[in-house]
Amino acid sequence: MPSSPTNRPPIAVTCGEPAGVGPEVVAKARALLPDVPFFVLGNPAHFEGFGVDTHVIETPEAARADRLCILPHDIPGPRTPGRPDPAQAAGVISAIARAVDLAQGGAASAVCTAPIHKKALKDGAAFPYPGHTEYLAALAGDAEVVMMLACPELRVVPATIHIALDQVAGALTPDTLETCLRVTHAGLRRDFGITAPRIAVAGLNPHAGEGGTMGQQEITWITDLIARLAPELGCFGPLPADTMFHAGARAGYDAAVAMYHDQALIPIKTIDFAGGVNVTLGLPFIRTSPDHGTAFDIAGRGLADPTSMVAALRMAWDMAGRRRSQP
Repeated sequence: MPSSPTNRPPIAVTCGEPAGVGPEVVAKARALLPDVPFFVLGNPAHFEGFGVDTHVIETPEAARADRLCILPHDIPGPRTPGRPDPAQAAGVISAIARAVDLAQGGAASAVCTAPIHKKALKDGAAFPYPGHTEYLAALAGDAEVVMMLACPELRVVPATIHIALDQVAGALTPDTLETCLRVTHAGLRRDFGITAPRIAVAGLNPHAGEGGTMGQQEITWITDLIARLAPELGCFGPLPADTMFHAGARAGYDAAVAMYHDQALIPIKTIDFAGGVNVTLGLPFIRTSPDHGTAFDIAGRGLADPTSMVAALRMAWDMAGRRRSQP
């Protein structure tokens, strides 16, 4: 069971892109999680108008679970739903770095990030990273990380992430896949409390290559790598990806490792579109995020669903409890 809110620090939530639905889902989540303390790094004015009591705090220790607590961060200008302001990009980026500093310094139990808009950050501040995952890894000293998408019915990890499909076969190497499996195994033990994880591994090619008739990678190295690591990491495969995500197959493993982005994300978004959580495994601190983007098309209309943000905050709090209970 997670620890009580009184014996560990609150969660640091980053504001994300002010023009998106981040402020709305954070405000709505506050009303739905009375037992999870968190505070938001952002401009207090960007969180007004959502029908939730806000409270500006000076230190993380002042965060309470009965109101939306905001630790002011310099993000200038008003919030204009659907229209990102380049002048706000640097503040959005530095809020992430500040949250990481607070988590690594012990003032926050975890980091939960609201969605960013990569193009807005590139246009406004020359942000050089493909997304949160890569930036957080850099902030952690170039840690070896993997991106997990999790919901109650499925945990899945793509071995390659934000690259074009025609680059996947070249980027997927024995070292890449072994690192992914090791980080996933360690994360399942440390953050999910699974003593002996079972990891199913998808094939790269249709039907896992079907004996070499639909691709050679399974024959030339993937099968041998999985067999070598199986006794240590509890991994098995490669399995045809089109048959490993139905309910019966999911009962046989604790997490699935897929070979590329959509092979991993399509099943989880089909199973639980609203409630999936993005978890970065391999960091020295806990990081979760809702599994959706900025949704500019509905920003400012009061339509944003907070389910994924609620799940991300709950998962971060539970993970923090598990880490705190470990030696």
